[in-house]
Amino acid sequence: MGKGLGFGIDRGGTFTDIFVLYPNGEQKAFKLLSEDNNYPDAPTEAIRRILSEHTGKEIKRGDKIPTENISWIRMGTTVATNALLERKGERTALLITRGFKDLLHIGNQSRPKIFDLDIKIPDVLYEKVIEVDERVILEDETCQMNILGEHKVMENSKTVIIEKPLSKENVRKSLEELLDNGIRSLGVLFLHSYIFPDHEKEVEEIAKEMGFTNVSLSSSVIPMIRAVPRGFTATADAYLTPIIQKYIQGFRNGFENNLEGVNLDFMQSDGGLSPVESFIGSRAILSGPAGGVVGVSYTAYDEKEKDPIIGFDMGGTSTDVSRYAGQFTHVIESVTAGVTIQAPQIEINTVAAGGGSRLFFKNGLFVVGPESAGSTPGPVCYRKNGYLTVTDANLCLGRILPEFFPHIFGATEDQPLDKDGSRQAFVKLVDDINAHNRSHQQKELSVEEAALGFVDIANETMCRPIRTLTESKGFDTSKHVLACFGGAGGQHACAIARALGMRKVRIHKYAGILSAYGLVLADVVSENQEAYLKPLNKENFRYIEARFKHLEGKCRAHLVTQGFSPEDMKFEQILQMRYDRTDAILMCNKDANESDAMKAFEKSFTDQYKREFGFTIPDRTIMVDDIRIRATAKRHVLGQTKTSERVNEKAPLKTTTKCYFSNGNLETAVYELANLKNGHVIQGPAIIIDNNCTIVVEPNCEASITPEGNVEIELFDISKRDVGTDVDTIHLSIFSHRFMSIAEQMGTVLQRAAISTNIKERLDFSCALFGPDGGLVANAPHIPVHLGGMHATVRFQIDHFGIDGFNEGDVLLCNHPQAGGSHLPDLTVITPVFYKGDQRPSFFVANRGHHADIGGLVPGSMPPHSTSLEQEGAAFMSFKLIDKGVFQEESLIQALNDPGKVPGCSGTRNLRDNLADLNAQIAANQKGIRLLHDLIDGYSLPVVQAYMGHIMRNAENAVRSLLKRVGENRSKVHNTKTLQALDYMDDGTPIQLAVEIDTDTGEATFDFTGTGIQVYNSCNTPPAVTTAAVIYCLRCLIGHDIPLNQGCLAPITIKVPKGTILSPSANAAVVAGNVLTSQRLCDVIFRAFEAAAASQGCMNNITFGDEKMGYYETIAGGAGAGDGWNGRSGVHTHMTNTRITDPEILESRYPIILRKFCLRSKSGGEGKFRGGDGVSRYLQFRRPLQLSVLTERRVFAPYGLNGGKPGARGANVLRRESDGTRVNLGSKNSVIISPGDMLELETPGGGGYGSE
Repeated sequence: MGKGLGFGIDRGGTFTDIFVLYPNGEQKAFKLLSEDNNYPDAPTEAIRRILSEHTGKEIKRGDKIPTENISWIRMGTTVATNALLERKGERTALLITRGFKDLLHIGNQSRPKIFDLDIKIPDVLYEKVIEVDERVILEDETCQMNILGEHKVMENSKTVIIEKPLSKENVRKSLEELLDNGIRSLGVLFLHSYIFPDHEKEVEEIAKEMGFTNVSLSSSVIPMIRAVPRGFTATADAYLTPIIQKYIQGFRNGFENNLEGVNLDFMQSDGGLSPVESFIGSRAILSGPAGGVVGVSYTAYDEKEKDPIIGFDMGGTSTDVSRYAGQFTHVIESVTAGVTIQAPQIEINTVAAGGGSRLFFKNGLFVVGPESAGSTPGPVCYRKNGYLTVTDANLCLGRILPEFFPHIFGATEDQPLDKDGSRQAFVKLVDDINAHNRSHQQKELSVEEAALGFVDIANETMCRPIRTLTESKGFDTSKHVLACFGGAGGQHACAIARALGMRKVRIHKYAGILSAYGLVLADVVSENQEAYLKPLNKENFRYIEARFKHLEGKCRAHLVTQGFSPEDMKFEQILQMRYDRTDAILMCNKDANESDAMKAFEKSFTDQYKREFGFTIPDRTIMVDDIRIRATAKRHVLGQTKTSERVNEKAPLKTTTKCYFSNGNLETAVYELANLKNGHVIQGPAIIIDNNCTIVVEPNCEASITPEGNVEIELFDISKRDVGTDVDTIHLSIFSHRFMSIAEQMGTVLQRAAISTNIKERLDFSCALFGPDGGLVANAPHIPVHLGGMHATVRFQIDHFGIDGFNEGDVLLCNHPQAGGSHLPDLTVITPVFYKGDQRPSFFVANRGHHADIGGLVPGSMPPHSTSLEQEGAAFMSFKLIDKGVFQEESLIQALNDPGKVPGCSGTRNLRDNLADLNAQIAANQKGIRLLHDLIDGYSLPVVQAYMGHIMRNAENAVRSLLKRVGENRSKVHNTKTLQALDYMDDGTPIQLAVEIDTDTGEATFDFTGTGIQVYNSCNTPPAVTTAAVIYCLRCLIGHDIPLNQGCLAPITIKVPKGTILSPSANAAVVAGNVLTSQRLCDVIFRAFEAAAASQGCMNNITFGDEKMGYYETIAGGAGAGDGWNGRSGVHTHMTNTRITDPEILESRYPIILRKFCLRSKSGGEGKFRGGDGVSRYLQFRRPLQLSVLTERRVFAPYGLNGGKPGARGANVLRRESDGTRVNLGSKNSVIISPGDMLELETPGGGGYGSE
């Protein structure tokens, strides 16, 4: 590597970390502010200072830095991430297949926060979009259409049809317009370019000839199926690569000869170094965090002990967690700043909690983040009129010592941290907390107790992604070692480890700059991959092996150009595999214990699948989606780590201080890490100070110094927490996090273990915890129509069996609308939770998932013309799916086939998926039970049950406050406390609501008297759905985060007259009530509260299939506008939040051609604030199928509010291929379609708000 200095530099958002390796092996680590008025670029400044010191010759700022003493520079950078977060990338245009101009705007059609009426989704990165006349279609053996065009066999033997060749002339005209507009960077996304890249390459050739400086092809950036994430990745690359290139060029310009002759490498998101010439935007998103994971892998993992490591990197605005157990865990897809990036990257979970996270007290709960104070103005203690943060809390507790912290604060940037300012800000907040506590007869808190409470909440927030990374994948969190790094990680290390049941913490001597140190340890990586999309079998594997050799050759050639010899290189063969008709793609290496190469990959896949999901599918084909080679080469830049001899003496004490812990203000020893040696042992409480980080050794912990000079902490007491049953505001927040975390992890298990598209990809499921009385305690934010109604199902079972009628090992199945069900395809699985020999259930866990087919009139079990419940599929009132531990498979299969006895109906058309998904639902509940047991073990059963009640009362108080406020305002403005609204279903059935509010008690009656009678179609709505709509709307109206639970309904009385569409007879058809009437209920409630104009009021349900296959989707529309916001276009609203199938997946698995999917221009209602536009979605069918549409708002338009105009009505049109006739299908219909027929679906827009 040469005889000069080497630099590892990680440029973060707040600080730049620098590691220097001198020619004699000496090392140095330090930090600089990333942004400082005294220098233009922190990495350049760091190198200038070091070289000036090393050579004894001062290099003036602004002068070119000589390079004869520099051997290599390795950098990680947040330039790409910051540009993405701040939306300060290159002006970019997107070229996309005609008909799909808004594909990336629509994305997967879900909204990130289900209770926000003002739906905020980060905008697309491109400024202009150009639709290109070109179309490639996959060949389908079952296709009965006559599709004209060239048939071309690709390298992997897949055949495509070039239906519409690229028009180069039109492309040139479009590109000329972009050039005239000043745009020089392009992202290109053509459908199926992952397998047929020719059209994209033709565009690249034209664009470069014309002078475009950057062209990012989706087929080159990441050649993988799925147009939406591939398109996001390509546009992100086009948006970021020029910014990175400008930064790199600016960096090089600061040196003589532009750093020629110096090895300059950048860290990629996958944990490998890339030569500067190959570094691109889409691979740079996790550049900084990846360096930290590499550092953890080398410094914390012991090859002999093989204890898995949790990397914990706590920064200013967020915390990154990772897992390492001998090899990096890579994922294919992640989301950063609302942009999906599809590329191999180290699995890093990020939570918006860090030292700069702001502290709030809202509605009786301690809240940490997600808002951050940033570096400017920063925390209060930075002396810039900042906000109260976690850093201020640690300062007040004595865990940060200003005298040992750099004096870089205040207007003159030479002041210490302001501890007095932090305390004064806390005094104000604690006054508010204690005012609330006094009014609720709760204990008052001191400043220190409140500060410690906020730190505990921050710790619990940071524990959640760690639990997700471990427990949801079948790993025991407590069996891991916590490796802390980052400037703030050491302050929280012991508390995080204790909360997770861990007994050991490792903190490297360079923990404060570990990301920079990791850069020095990392390998140079070259990767190549290509799509394959064929089954794993002996015949195909011969081709796979040949492609491995081809890709290895490309990687080898690339590394040779960087000065590596073949002997320096290692090649990793990777197949990205999944089971046929599923989307859980696993990256698989060969199993080392299997000699046969194909069997080694197969074993690797099945073993990993079994560990992650708990089962395998032996009769299902394994598909190879992608073939990939990862080549690594190491530049040996760091010699053997020096060790020191063990000393037998006490650690030298620097000073003592007072530090506040849960057992009070304790005398705490302070040590400097630089003075500690191998063998020194430090008993907690203690603080270990380093130039770059502070380590807090808590009571009942012991720190020891290793031969390498690192810190290892052992925890001796991780026993049960001493918490009483009386309500405490701090533990109220902690338990809220824990209950929610359990429900979320149940959802993770269900999604990963399920087989069907509905649950695994569309995420049409919900998970929740319930008290011993069946009351909802906590639910993960999944599908709103499920959330408020599941408690009725649980309570029905309690009433049916009696609380003493459950046995340990029982699992119940229910979907009947008279038993709290929503509609029959939504199967609810309920498991009673018994704690250590109790005879009665202490809790219940349950989940509800939409099954693709349970029999009935039509494939997909969503008949638009059903008139009785028995036509809608299999019904379960109180079915014991597992009876005392025995799976009742025979009875279950019989029940699923029983609908075949009904005239015109069939039994389930996909029994195998039903059984697999039910097993996944059972497994999700088992995960919930295990996590509840862990929680009880840590706190005791009485405490956990007490806090379930406290959390419900907290939600109840929030709803009462809302209703009092609304009632008082309505009384002032309209001289009445009664809220009223009326709307109509498309068949004319009225839904009428009057809300009577008691402003003294905060109680309200929702009276639906005047609503129309039961209908002779499937829009009848079970009572549980009405309850779900009410609880959802109330939660939205509160406007800030509270636990959604049974307490929300405590002040509410719901009156629904019997025999109406909202309280139908036992055998009434209800399948549309759950998906259509539920949406109209929300519109009516929000109209009564004058909260928002109507959203699309529909889920736009489409099903098609035959006896061999079935498909179901719901389609986005426009959101209603409100006072201060425009409605979002092309998004799911209110009672649903399911995703839509990617166009390329849709066309590759089903006999469909998606001809158009874009926003429906000007369909949103006009007003001061405009309603969101609906979408146009055109589906062409390639063979005879039965098509069913189940929709609303085709007659009555979504209303505008306070002068706003209504949104456009939707439309369902069938265009017959035989004669071109276009037929209006109406709101609800089921038809047999012929090859070539096309459904032209136009979804409703949202209503406008206010007069223009």
